[in-house]
Amino acid sequence: MKKPQSAPELHDLLNRRAMDLHVAFSDVRYQNLARESQLSYRHWNKLRRIARDRELDPELAWISVKFGRLSGMRSVPLLATGSTQVIYTVPDRLQHEIMLIDQHLAGQIGTEGPMRMGAEKDRFIASALMEEAIASSMLEGAATTVVAAKEMLRTGRRPRTMGERMVANNYRAMEFIRDNLERRLSPDLLLELHHVLTDDTLDKPDQSGRFRLPSEYVVVTDQRDGELVHEPPPADELPNRIERLCAFANEQTLSDEGGFIHPFIRAALLHFQIGYDHPFCDGNGRTARMIFYWSMLRAGYWLFEFLPISRLIYKSPGKYGQAYLYTETDGFDATYFLVYHARIVQQAREDLREHLVRSQQEIAEARELFKRDQDLNHRQHELLMHAVQHPDTIYTIEGHQRSQRVAYATARSDLLTLVDRKYFSMHKSGSRLEFVAEKKVVALRGRLRRSR
Repeated sequence: MKKPQSAPELHDLLNRRAMDLHVAFSDVRYQNLARESQLSYRHWNKLRRIARDRELDPELAWISVKFGRLSGMRSVPLLATGSTQVIYTVPDRLQHEIMLIDQHLAGQIGTEGPMRMGAEKDRFIASALMEEAIASSMLEGAATTVVAAKEMLRTGRRPRTMGERMVANNYRAMEFIRDNLERRLSPDLLLELHHVLTDDTLDKPDQSGRFRLPSEYVVVTDQRDGELVHEPPPADELPNRIERLCAFANEQTLSDEGGFIHPFIRAALLHFQIGYDHPFCDGNGRTARMIFYWSMLRAGYWLFEFLPISRLIYKSPGKYGQAYLYTETDGFDATYFLVYHARIVQQAREDLREHLVRSQQEIAEARELFKRDQDLNHRQHELLMHAVQHPDTIYTIEGHQRSQRVAYATARSDLLTLVDRKYFSMHKSGSRLEFVAEKKVVALRGRLRRSR
């Protein structure tokens, strides 16, 4: 990843270009470019090229842009370099996304039809936790396939590879933060979370569950070309940085300046800060993303449990790194990271809506295909639909229990009822009961295809 050119400091530009300022503030071309750049929150790296293409002076264009941002700029008690604090503003596009987060992810998300989050909530959570665990691990280099990882999590079998251990740890960590929402963030909680995430996956096991030491040189390099892209603050600064991080995380509504900070902004800034500080020798990205979830769920945005953020980051990891670099090369203006993070949440929200609509359709199709058995519950209808679509799948009580997040007795009853109705057959594999779809279920696959 090529590091972007650092933006000129406004103070220096004002001194050097004092005689030309009237052009930046009066020429409509500069004003139009500034408005465009504020909407998409362009970095100097892009703005200077656009300015040249329009035969404008890049420095004067940047002065116009930065002045437009100054009025809404705020600082937070998170440290950048030295005593410099992280700053941010909330451009219109970010405000719009925050409005949608409030409307859709703190309560109900709009779907074409009733939202079925009652009895199925736990199943949706289990599926989302699996996706997040897999994608977050793959983002950190875990070598595994989605199919194998889902099979491991669904059945509960022990991990066989390092990649699978990373996935299993991430899944446990997602459950850990759900179980610890009432706790205030503290160094101890961070260390507990890091240990869950990295247990038995590090080259040096003693680095799991502790902060990096001054003797441990940690940097971030581009995996493709080995270029140095980030050198974290010295380890001896970590106690102060972690103290500030925890204090900021534990504030519910007000900053140290007495102003309101939206929970999404707070959570995303926590994500940024852990990634920037790199307090651990390894596992910083995973920890940062987990703390983002912890912060949003703790603030009452319960639908974030269903948003596998890392899956979308994994699709374009370069933009994730770029959001950090843009912030670092423009006076630690974290708005770049906030805008990026909001875009990821927007995509995840849209994916969730589509998933809900598709799931509703599949349940309706299952009820139509098995209309003689309307007394079957939604879990059994989902099992039957899955069996129609994946006829070679072997089902177990433990796997159904984990997928649906129900008690063992409930999962056993679901499957045995389907055996009684002649939809599944049952046999033993060692001490474990296994279930496979009967031919009459598999035969319905053709009907399903024709109906679509």
